[in-house]
Amino acid sequence: MKKQYIQFIQELKQNIINSRYTAARLVNKEQLVLYYHIGKSLSEKIIKEKWGTKVIEQIAADLQQQLPGLKGFSFSNLKNMRQFYDTYKRLSIGQALPAQLGVPAISQTLSGQLQQDGIPEYFWGISFSHHVSILHKCSNLEEQLFYINQSASQSWSLRVMEHHIESALFKQQGQLANNFTQALPEKLKANALDVFRDEYLFDFVQMDEGDNERVFEGQVVANIKNTIMTLGKGFCFIGNQYRLELEEEEFYIDLLFYNRYLQCLVAFELKSGKFKPEYAGQLNFYLNVLDEKIKLPEENPSIGIILCKEKSNTVVEFAFKNISKGMGAATFKTSKQVPKEMKGILPEAKDLAQLL
Repeated sequence: MKKQYIQFIQELKQNIINSRYTAARLVNKEQLVLYYHIGKSLSEKIIKEKWGTKVIEQIAADLQQQLPGLKGFSFSNLKNMRQFYDTYKRLSIGQALPAQLGVPAISQTLSGQLQQDGIPEYFWGISFSHHVSILHKCSNLEEQLFYINQSASQSWSLRVMEHHIESALFKQQGQLANNFTQALPEKLKANALDVFRDEYLFDFVQMDEGDNERVFEGQVVANIKNTIMTLGKGFCFIGNQYRLELEEEEFYIDLLFYNRYLQCLVAFELKSGKFKPEYAGQLNFYLNVLDEKIKLPEENPSIGIILCKEKSNTVVEFAFKNISKGMGAATFKTSKQVPKEMKGILPEAKDLAQLL
């Protein structure tokens, strides 16, 4: 057993030496491939040799002795690499990996093989720190792949991604109370459900009991960078209290955005209390005016979202019934309603105000 163990340490050492230079040049993807392969080696060897779980701690110590000053291969990181492999081997991959991880194998054979066998390209588009956070915070494979895909496609930082995980973005996809099925063009229906969610976490907003929607709006606009991050992909801010003029009368939309993925204007109406049916009529009016007077010919029909403190989906359904404009109703939480363990994900509002 001692001989097999020493041989295994030497193999890991050689893999690391062969790969360090390539990883330094080709950075993230090659590093992830190396970590995946080491995780595979650890997992299979421990099972085959029936080594105890504490052996990883010894392996980390021996690697440090063999390669003094080596970074990234601590006990905790090696455990993460093993979990990294054990989690994603379920994608039916890793059946034909080369035994040694030399430079050509990393840059050509292995990464190509992994993609061919089921690992999507976006898998390599985030850092190992992103992957570790997802592994620790998400137990469901579908949820894990969702956050990997979103982080890669939208270039989320680790902090932004963790914010979306804590606000349960995955669970809220497609749950928004809406009338999209009957009101939106066929090409927009699925995309609209992907863009909007049922609840938004504005944990940078400080609201006291009795504060109205103007207070909420003021803090949202003052922290527009975090607002856009909270809303999700593709939103561009146009303005607040956006003025509409009709027959010498003036009307104001609380928040107006443009969404690049939907290629349409998106109006948000903010309500500090519970959803009321009359809100649907008000929003429908705004959307009619936007489409008639503001929307460009090549853009898709405008969409409206009512953001309120609470709602009954049944009331929302009847309020939206027979309305021809696409709209949804979502709830929001502010810092006063966020559990203690979820606070601190974003900077304090006063700090953001200074930065902006």
